[in-house]
Amino acid sequence: MTGQRYAVVGGGIIGTAVARRLLQRQPDAVVTVLEKEHRLAAHQTGRNSGVVHAGLYYQPGSLKATLCRRGVALLRDFCAAKGLPYREIGKVLVALDAAEEHRLAAIAERARANGVPGVRIIDRAELHEREPHVAGIAALHSPTTAIVDYAAVTEHLAADARAAGATVRTGFEVAALRRTGGEVVVGATTGEELVVDRVVLCAGLQVDRLAALAGDAESPRIVPFRGEYYALRPERRALVNGLVYPVPDPRYPFLGVHLTPRVDGEVLVGPNAVLALAREGYRWRDVSPRELAAIAGFTGFRRFAAQHWRTGLAEMRGSLSTRAYTAAARRYLPELTAADMVPAAAGVRAQAMEADGSLVDDFRISRRGAVVAVRNAPSPAATSSLAIAEHLVDVVLAHTP
Repeated sequence: MTGQRYAVVGGGIIGTAVARRLLQRQPDAVVTVLEKEHRLAAHQTGRNSGVVHAGLYYQPGSLKATLCRRGVALLRDFCAAKGLPYREIGKVLVALDAAEEHRLAAIAERARANGVPGVRIIDRAELHEREPHVAGIAALHSPTTAIVDYAAVTEHLAADARAAGATVRTGFEVAALRRTGGEVVVGATTGEELVVDRVVLCAGLQVDRLAALAGDAESPRIVPFRGEYYALRPERRALVNGLVYPVPDPRYPFLGVHLTPRVDGEVLVGPNAVLALAREGYRWRDVSPRELAAIAGFTGFRRFAAQHWRTGLAEMRGSLSTRAYTAAARRYLPELTAADMVPAAAGVRAQAMEADGSLVDDFRISRRGAVVAVRNAPSPAATSSLAIAEHLVDVVLAHTP
């Protein structure tokens, strides 16, 4: 006799990690992963920079802080067990002026409270020694910040889940969630239906829409922000040795352009943050009038835009002008020229936003009967994915007969 039947909607790193974890906890469960694309990790998981965040910025005691630190350990061990690259290349948060240097102390204190090992503030001389081409008067150095290939991690998580008995269905786009007695009927756009006992929504850019089908609250809503990248030409990759990041400015909602080596040798410059004109709008020409109208009609977005319109215009200018984009990066890498870069693949961040215009900062999980939804999972969600899966499965099983 089989156990509980679960549908995990979303074939990214969190969805596959949840499927794997469910079967670790309930080996007799019937677990089906439903992914609307024809491959796994097609959206946020496969379109991010590959950084394993150490946990520098997050509020101590928050889910982000707790699950990031747990996730780092789990991810490092998983990569070692699977023979996947996991490279601790380190990260510097570079202060360009005295005000930014002053903010480093608070970030260092928060990082230590979160249990991040080895963080310390370094002076201009040591920064130059570590990153000879980077400008700055000081930096916070995090030696254990690492890089991985999250798409490869996802494939191995899915393989583990399959080996434990899970079914992974690609090309299954969920269009309906209907409760019938103690069961949930999951309907596809093709008309196919799957009957299960529990549903876990790990659907990223689509999660609020799917949660609403289950009767969950309308807010927070997902507002898509596109992050556009350039890549350094191969002969210029030696301009950086590790991860080079700006000091976060609490006045602005996004971090700003940084430099990110990847496990394949590529070095990314970016991202910026511009409103995507569709939930999966990776280019300016990717426009969904229906989705754009929904964003424009959302009170929360209008309030957000009224507060941050100057930042939005600056980000848009960088999107439309290579010269402006290069200028933003040159603040940290003065030798950089537009000729040193080529366009790279963009990503879209699924940012949850409240009706008052505030961005949801922490991870957020909601439950509506037999349906549990990950309502907000921005960075460091990939870093935290195995720990998020542990936490999420605990939530699911706590309400399972």
